[in-house]
Amino acid sequence: MNPNEPKIIPEPKNLPEPKITPELVASHGLKPEEYQRILTLIGREPTFTELGIFSAMWNEHCSYKSSRLHLKTLPTKAPWVIQGPGENAGVIDIGDGLAAVFKMESHNHPSYIEPYQGAGTGVGGILRDVFTMGARPIAALNALRFGDPDHPKTRHLVSGVVAGVGGYGNSFGVPTVGGLVGFHTRYDGNCLVNAMAVGLARTDGIFYAKATGVGMPIVYLGSKTGRDGIHGATMASAEFGEGAEEKRPTVQVGDPFAEKLLLEACLEIMASDCVNAIQDMGAAGLTCSAVEMGAKGDLGVELHLENVPTREAGMTAYEMMLSESQERMLMVLKPEKEEEAKAIFRKWGLDFAVIGHTTDTLRFVVKHHGEVKADLPIKELGDEAPLYDRPHVPTAPLAVIEPESITPPLSNGAALVKLLGMPDLASKRWVYEQYDSIILGNTVQRPGGDAAVVRVEHGPKGLAMTADVTPRYCEADPFEGGKQAVAEAYRNISAVGATPLAVTDNLNFGNPERPEIMGQLVGCIRGIGEACRALDFPVVSGNVSLYNETFGRAILPTPTIGAVGVIDDFSRSVGIAPQAEGDEVFVLGNTDGWLGQSVYLRDILGREEGAPPPVDLALERRHGEFVRGLIAVGLLTACHDVSDGGLLVALAEMAMAAKTGIALETVPDDVPAHGFWFGEDQARYVLTVRAGDMDKLAARAAGAGVMLTRLGKTGGAALTLPGEPPILTKDLAATFESWLPAYMGQAA
Repeated sequence: MNPNEPKIIPEPKNLPEPKITPELVASHGLKPEEYQRILTLIGREPTFTELGIFSAMWNEHCSYKSSRLHLKTLPTKAPWVIQGPGENAGVIDIGDGLAAVFKMESHNHPSYIEPYQGAGTGVGGILRDVFTMGARPIAALNALRFGDPDHPKTRHLVSGVVAGVGGYGNSFGVPTVGGLVGFHTRYDGNCLVNAMAVGLARTDGIFYAKATGVGMPIVYLGSKTGRDGIHGATMASAEFGEGAEEKRPTVQVGDPFAEKLLLEACLEIMASDCVNAIQDMGAAGLTCSAVEMGAKGDLGVELHLENVPTREAGMTAYEMMLSESQERMLMVLKPEKEEEAKAIFRKWGLDFAVIGHTTDTLRFVVKHHGEVKADLPIKELGDEAPLYDRPHVPTAPLAVIEPESITPPLSNGAALVKLLGMPDLASKRWVYEQYDSIILGNTVQRPGGDAAVVRVEHGPKGLAMTADVTPRYCEADPFEGGKQAVAEAYRNISAVGATPLAVTDNLNFGNPERPEIMGQLVGCIRGIGEACRALDFPVVSGNVSLYNETFGRAILPTPTIGAVGVIDDFSRSVGIAPQAEGDEVFVLGNTDGWLGQSVYLRDILGREEGAPPPVDLALERRHGEFVRGLIAVGLLTACHDVSDGGLLVALAEMAMAAKTGIALETVPDDVPAHGFWFGEDQARYVLTVRAGDMDKLAARAAGAGVMLTRLGKTGGAALTLPGEPPILTKDLAATFESWLPAYMGQAA
């Protein structure tokens, strides 16, 4: 049977709707005082459908009621910002009449319940956010966090989530070019799946959700509506407890091939000048998309649900308004273009149905077979959503751990080998090789380095992109952790030679009703804001995911930062692999041996403690500009930012990437060797240059007033530390590459 053939849907029976009781209100995620707010707003008891609409619009996922007071403090403007937060995705001008469109969103709760579909529909949702704006997606990234590898559910989640991300992205035809994967016991009950997409559009071809004009047809586009995903946004706004597995029906089911058709049809009707306004049907489905389009345009909306294409018989108004079935769009159409638009969608084999119109009433009216199921004030549905200034307490400061206070249990070489075989630092090749990273043929820097680089059209311009965060820093000191997440994303973009332009964020935290958790959120937002201002790196889009906890145990605070930058000539970008034997190796920046919250302290000594490294934002900016200048003139043969595991781990990653050795000759005299090699001091990069360019490098460093320390040179087959036996690079690689495949039950 052709799924796009019209179905004969029987008339719904006039069954009595459920009585509104305190229990029913609570099951919709609404607190008693919030329900009272509804009664005051509309002056009567809501219908069952209206209760569902308020539940969808006023949950944490859609209304940001715990976070938007603090999100307003983030910097969102710059001369190159075309659209900041508030639309489907952020938009920045990248020159030559082109814009980059991007956003990151979470699909955490669905992915824990049903990992394949949860992760896949997370990818599908973020792709729709981008092409709704008129952009063709050119790249996808993700940031994944799982529990302790020994937890009985972790392997199942890793397998399903990775397969879901790859299954959707590969089938849709967008390269997945970067991301991160981390493990920690605090994610045992809540894995994190943060999906990011980047698209390309003309600056004069951006489409928005704001509807204009009275009597304009409202058109349903894409796949049919089913019962999957009902109350998905509400479920994502509550912590897990007993019965989490029973929430499987709230997880949407994705079809990447239908989404590819939807992409092409949407871009075609946009090019045909058919669109007045357009909005993705994401969280809260038809409810949120219709309300947002009308409210943004100061218009009312009237819907006639009997015209909604459905794939299940007898769906009620409540079900249609709250369904989160995938691959759907809502559009306000230019009336004279209706037949042209319909022909385009029919050509692509997709549903096209006029289901309502705009009005001048400022009311949101929902009818089903002539019966009014909802009649609500449209702007107040969003504007009057609860706004909480929740109590919050700052995280208590932790002591600084001096490197001299630590007695190394292993030689530095042995510690390096152990670290490279641990879950967090081990290679994630098993993950990213399940993703197609080169489809479309524009990927210049592939997964495994600091940032991906994707050619823009035929070049020479390129876009660099990354996603990063260090949750253990955010737990220890939310303000410094928030700063560091932005600074590391800035370093990742700079390390490939691109100018960082803007960020999107995905703020993943526990229950905001607990003051200590709210303190983490507030502290991280303060840190992100300070770093973005200092680095001229505005926030243009994002997502907040709260209540990520199970039985009162919260995840580590995880404010993932996605970043985009531009490089004028993609062929000048550099990776982490040195290009020849005999290249000179330097570290840019000062090394004090900061071991608080380091991977070395955790994985070698079993201690998760101490203050995280402080972030000097002025130094981050100066070092980033210096590195970008070196790459622009072709002085560097490789560059790698220093992050988790410190300097020696960065050097090992470079050696393994190039399949070469590095002879390290520097002997630190003012910092203990274990602190020098494994400390996680910030604002540092490892640079390699041709031997003949050392004088040019030194002159530039002197002119910029930055600190460079020579470490040694590339060559041979081993990584050699002063005073320690050499370690063959192939042995390092064997350890580095083996943990994850072995854990997943496969050969490396």
